[in-house]
Amino acid sequence: MTVLDRLAALRAEMKKEGLSAYVVPGNDPHASEYMASHWFEMQWISGFNGESGTMVITMDRALLWTDSRYYLQAGIELKGSTIELMRESDIDCPSITDWLSEQMANTDGANGNYMVGVNPEMFSVDEFARWNKSLNLKSVDLIKPIWTESRPAIPQSILYPYSADFAGESVESKLARMRDLLNRQSPVTNHHWSLLISALDEIAWLLNIRGNDVEYNPVVVSYAVLENDKCTLFVDPAKLDSPARNYLDFNNIDTLPYEAVFDYIRSLSGTVFYDGAKVNEALFEAIPDTCLKRNIQSPILVDKAKKNAVELEGERIAMRQDGAALTRFFKWLEEEAFKPSNLQTSEPLTEWSLMEKLHEFRAKGLNFKDESFGTIAGYNGNGAIVHYAATADKCAEVKPEGMLLLDSGGQYLDGTTDITRTVWLGGPVPEQAKLDYTYVLKGHIALATARFPRGTRGNQLDALAKQYMWQAGITFGHGTGHGVGHFLGCHEGPQNVRTDNNPTPLEIGHIVSDEPGIYRTGKWGIRTENLITVIPAPRTEAATTEDEWLAFETLTLCFYDTSLIEMSLMTQTEIDWLNAYHQRVYKEIAPLLNADEAEFLARKCEALKA
Repeated sequence: MTVLDRLAALRAEMKKEGLSAYVVPGNDPHASEYMASHWFEMQWISGFNGESGTMVITMDRALLWTDSRYYLQAGIELKGSTIELMRESDIDCPSITDWLSEQMANTDGANGNYMVGVNPEMFSVDEFARWNKSLNLKSVDLIKPIWTESRPAIPQSILYPYSADFAGESVESKLARMRDLLNRQSPVTNHHWSLLISALDEIAWLLNIRGNDVEYNPVVVSYAVLENDKCTLFVDPAKLDSPARNYLDFNNIDTLPYEAVFDYIRSLSGTVFYDGAKVNEALFEAIPDTCLKRNIQSPILVDKAKKNAVELEGERIAMRQDGAALTRFFKWLEEEAFKPSNLQTSEPLTEWSLMEKLHEFRAKGLNFKDESFGTIAGYNGNGAIVHYAATADKCAEVKPEGMLLLDSGGQYLDGTTDITRTVWLGGPVPEQAKLDYTYVLKGHIALATARFPRGTRGNQLDALAKQYMWQAGITFGHGTGHGVGHFLGCHEGPQNVRTDNNPTPLEIGHIVSDEPGIYRTGKWGIRTENLITVIPAPRTEAATTEDEWLAFETLTLCFYDTSLIEMSLMTQTEIDWLNAYHQRVYKEIAPLLNADEAEFLARKCEALKA
């Protein structure tokens, strides 16, 4: 079926249900950012392959809402589909609910005849409630009856235990802490309570389990219900081999089939806790009316974000492995990739072949399991597409001249990495490229070296990374920093660094990325990214209050391309920071390299002078 065929089939189903519009979000039932392909419903109906977007289909129009990361990509992929691109960050772009409300007002919707269909499994409780305030929603799954051909099955990879040697805490300890917290939140002493858990990374963290059900994310497609007297995992029995069953039995974790979660929830009594931002509407509707329903922020989400000492040390180990792999890759790129003898005897060098080569180096690392997301290798203008995704048959040839943006990461048993480096491949560096790179680097350093009182939120620090490019009249549309999991999702909350008013303060043990960028359509993209973690900072002698102060420790270990720096814009403090960082990179990475590789790294880490 073509996109036009799919839209026609969906409209036929809408007509049967008496719907004026149908919404297909880029979600799965677990509020995942990265999903199993079984739930790529938005991508299937639209032909747009971005990770974030929502489709709205009426009887005569089809529209895709997405954010600034995907404008260029969507413009290309939607051609010929009749689907209109709605650019979310544009001032004049209405929200989906506002747009649908306007359509309803322009018809006989005021009489209740403008009905909007949604699959309740794809909407969180909170989002469904917000939409239902202004729209007439009908819960119905219209994708299932039309996506019957070649729809991927729900994955069935084997669940495996994740050792407390890596996690830093036993399942018993985690369950006891969660139960203690929820006992204190329960409205009645010794009252039965349940916590619905649908987020895959929260289940993996709580039960110290991992899997291979979602690309780049070591999670298991499942649900869980934690109660004051037991814990039940809802998972396909095909995922449980003997070691998995023995592990779950040993930790007193009951199992039931994945689909049994709805009947189980219908049998609950007492208080039911759920995170309305995560739990889907279909699960919520299964809770008996006799239960007391309590919408709370998931205590697992909060605890998981604050890495313990073992997790942080694991991250440092993973960063050294990652830094060694990147050193070897950049050495190969600079010294081998463009040799005439290699180019004459092999296929042209492309973004895709660079991605494969980087994976080859990274896969040799100790405890490496997978990449943490699809590598972004953007050559020249492709680097300006923030979430550019090259494929084997659709990628640019890379030549020994111009700009390369490389955003990549690894999943190690020790931890998760995410790093972006932008390098110049040869030829004279344009003056604007040096200015852009230096604005980005200065902002990157400003955030990395920030000191702030406890209670500070990420949005209060966001401008530090943007201040220099703002003075030059430049900005970027993506977040400056996202949370990162520990051998889990490369993106996690609740903490972040971005303009949005996130009420979550930065806490000791939080890991966030530091990744400002500048993007010039058709020319280049420049982004510099390290992972940083929140640590205590000593009070200064000049302090006037007893506030507790915090700072960041940089975890990522990889050199910067200093050939792109406009030194006249750098302060001595910034140069000193960069030199100290490069000294540390060499000290920690060189022992993992052979002599030639260490010599290459030493050159890249040479001290800069003002």
